[in-house]
Amino acid sequence: MVEPNPKTRLDPEQYARLKSEMATPYRGLRQFIYIGVGASGFIGAFVFFFRVLAGRELDNALPNLALQLGIVTLMVFLWRWEQRRQQIRK
Repeated sequence: MVEPNPKTRLDPEQYARLKSEMATPYRGLRQFIYIGVGASGFIGAFVFFFRVLAGRELDNALPNLALQLGIVTLMVFLWRWEQRRQQIRK
């Protein structure tokens, strides 16, 4: 394990944060994408759910509802997977 260089004057908290960022680059960006795509899928599922509930264009609305629910499920799965991986590394 590499020890912090005393010449850099980083406190241990900054060093730990930078070290974790090196281990998981772009984590914040990935989480932002998970939230954005998940919210979009949720809105789409909401719209298609009410189309199905109203009985409009069922042959088109049901597959789209299933797709939107699948997207939301995938984003929740990826979010939780990311959180578990982060906890393992700590």
